[in-house]
Amino acid sequence: MKTTRFASEHRWLYVGAIVLLVALAIVGVIRYTNVSTDNEATKKATQLADAAEQAGYPRPNVGTLKRALGTDGGQACEKPGSALASALWKINLANGATGPGIRPVIADGRAVRAEKKVLEIYCPDTLHKVQDKINDLKTGRTVRTG
Repeated sequence: MKTTRFASEHRWLYVGAIVLLVALAIVGVIRYTNVSTDNEATKKATQLADAAEQAGYPRPNVGTLKRALGTDGGQACEKPGSALASALWKINLANGATGPGIRPVIADGRAVRAEKKVLEIYCPDTLHKVQDKINDLKTGRTVRTG
């Protein structure tokens, strides 16, 4: 079969059009994935902001929550039941001093419930790992609001 002069002269045009279409398809898939992920992160951050507001806290910035927790909860959901995470969590519930001045305190129940809400929204499958530790904490109303 003989190649016509027209087909051989414009072969680069056909190859270029195919490459461009493939590149546009790849960019479209990537953009769709990013938008889908962004929508999921925004939905979860809004849900957490609503829960914080219902609990009596000032409404946190949804954009900040979205950047900090993403779609998977980030550090909050990374091995929440491990010994190190549990120890750091209890230190954060202490009086805020460092070194020998650190003292355990009765944690504010609303703060513990807020942390639990993060686990419920972002990683509900890991909540059972820390539920017994949450139940063992002595909590009370220790922080004044308003």
